[in-house]
Parts: sequence; C-alpha cells; structure tokens
Amino acid sequence: MRIEDSRRIQASPHKVWEALNDPEILKACLPGCESFERLGPTRFQAVVVQRIGPLSASFTGELSLENLDPPQSYTLVGKGVGGAAGHAEGAADVSISPEDDGARLDYALRAEVTGRLAKIGLGLVEGFARRMAAQFFERFARILEGRPVEEPPSEGKSLWRRLIG
Repeated sequence: MRIEDSRRIQASPHKVWEALNDPEILKACLPGCESFERLGPTRFQAVVVQRIGPLSASFTGELSLENLDPPQSYTLVGKGVGGAAGHAEGAADVSISPEDDGARLDYALRAEVTGRLAKIGLGLVEGFARRMAAQFFERFARILEGRPVEEPPSEGKSLWRRLIG
C-alpha cells in the first residue's frame, strides 16, 4: 500500500525538523502509543496498541531514520510485530520545505502487512493506515502551532501541557 499527503504547519522548518526527531512529541502524536524510546541517535523502539477492524493487538516495533538531510528530509523505516495479528513493515519519506507562513511537510508512506492483518483485507488496513497518518500529522501540527489537542496521552496532562506550551 502507498499513502501520500502533505500538511502545512505554522512553524519554521527548523522547528518542524526538531519535532520530527523528538521522541516525546512523536509519542504524543502517535495514536495508541504506549511507549516510544530512543535506542540510539537514529533508532527508536515503540509499542502501539490498536484495533484494526475485528483485530486488537499490541504492536512492538523498531524505527530507524535513514537518508538524513537535515533539516529538509529523512526516511523513517519501521518493522513491527503484532503477535497473532501479524507483522507490518514499511517506510515513510518525509520532507520539509519553507512556506510563507511556516513549513510544508510532505510524506509518502509504503507499507506491507502479513498474517491476520493481511487476511482481513487490504482496503480495511489501508483505510486504518490513512486515518492513523492523518491523526498523527493533525496532532503534530496542533502541538507545533500551540493549538489544543483532543486526546491527551496516557502519561497525563502535565507532559501534554509541557509539549504544547
């Protein structure tokens, strides 16, 4: 599956780049994220709990940043295991360009799923992936622009207040 979209963000390209590399902000933006930890300068580990159609699973995965071109672009590569639900792997090419009132963030996501996830249908999985990406980037933009975000993360409101100012 392939998903492409863009988002205008009222923040400088440099600020957008920094946020795209901040584990706390990434965790706050990722729906269902229970943990997001830095393993190294360009490696992360995450645990995400989600319901996809009839399946509910906890996905554990590793992410790495590749093709780094600060502060313009990188490729986020990930592999995750969702137990009996199956496996997912993919990559997202992310680029940032200046706009008159901030930055434009473009992304192109490629992903493959196996196991029960693949059996429930590509259309259902692709729809879920599109909603996850849209929710992630909406939360990301809201945090950078200082706007309220509907769903506070599980850690509580103190971290949320610190992230959005």
